[in-house]
Amino acid sequence: MSKSWPKVKLGEVLRRSQETAEIKPGAEYREVTVKLWGKGVVQRGLVSGSEVSGSRRFAARAGQFILSRIDARNGAIGIVPPALNGAVVTNDFPVFDIDTGRIEPTFLGWLSKTPDFVELCKRASEGTTNRVRLQEARFLALEILVPALAEQRRIVARIEELATKIAEARSLRQKAAREAETLARASVERSYRDLGARVGYSRLMDACETITDGDHVTPRFSPTGVYFIFVGNVSTGHLHFHGSKRVSEEYFKSLRSQRVPKRGDVLYSSVGATLGVPTIVNTDEPFCFQRHIAILKPDHRKIKSRFLWHMLRSRTIFDRTWSSTTGTAQPTVPLRAIRELPIPLPSLAEQREGVAYLDRLQTNVDVLKKLQAQTAAELEALMPSILDKAFKGEL
Repeated sequence: MSKSWPKVKLGEVLRRSQETAEIKPGAEYREVTVKLWGKGVVQRGLVSGSEVSGSRRFAARAGQFILSRIDARNGAIGIVPPALNGAVVTNDFPVFDIDTGRIEPTFLGWLSKTPDFVELCKRASEGTTNRVRLQEARFLALEILVPALAEQRRIVARIEELATKIAEARSLRQKAAREAETLARASVERSYRDLGARVGYSRLMDACETITDGDHVTPRFSPTGVYFIFVGNVSTGHLHFHGSKRVSEEYFKSLRSQRVPKRGDVLYSSVGATLGVPTIVNTDEPFCFQRHIAILKPDHRKIKSRFLWHMLRSRTIFDRTWSSTTGTAQPTVPLRAIRELPIPLPSLAEQREGVAYLDRLQTNVDVLKKLQAQTAAELEALMPSILDKAFKGEL
């Protein structure tokens, strides 16, 4: 049990490394950063020596203990991985050699991810709100419980065995969701092509009453009024109002009716990384939007909103949309290209049958994604429990 483990001051097993690296203007150097809440020690980036201030930096070695003076109290602690051996750090990221005759680096690495260890870092930090720093002497004077090396190795092996199983379970769930999404997308594409081969294609503009976009003038936002959304509010294919702004009732009333979305309209992202994402308006809440969202008002005598949504998700439409973009920094598809997109127009009865089939597939995908998210949260919660038991000697 951990109560029988001897207490050891951190300063007895950690020694501040003073190794430095000479910075040469023509050379390239890896910089290190430490993620919050025990998420790992990673490469921040590559910099040339000419970009580094000063002629020397501290060098980090694989297996050393490292922390952020500023964010150690937020779990920015860990072990330097082999891939970052020889990387450089500033004085804000002190590195420590570990006395491997008394403590295994992997044992300390897992221990540093526990709330108890983070609490030690909080106790060793002081300063005003914006300048809280870990005080090294105070930190090294704190005590941890350290079992014999053989017991440390057993604990580490058990933790890593369980961590591997958790990673495998997460990977399997993610794989199942990806495969279901791929199947659903392939079915959309197959339906799109099969229908097109049988009934031909019409221009999207011929299936809609109007196709336009949002206001090209950025409005003045107000604390109350009508929602004003951005591309991010439709980027997942589902409309939401998180992070949206508001505009006055007067501004909203000044918009032409073609620029006011109604339930059943289809929104189509026309810019950036979310370009080509369709979204059905499923609310009666009034809202308007920026110009980088196209609004398609289906002619319901010719096409069902849900059928249009599915067809716009086909790979052919996606490729056609991207091939029509202009600009490089922020690719944008012009409205004229959206209006010319080819859409099959079978009978409304056939559309209903197709929608029923594709909806069933999409429902399965959505269920798997929800299960994956739940599983990920459950698995994420397992590790703190595992570590708590491990360092209480109960694993």
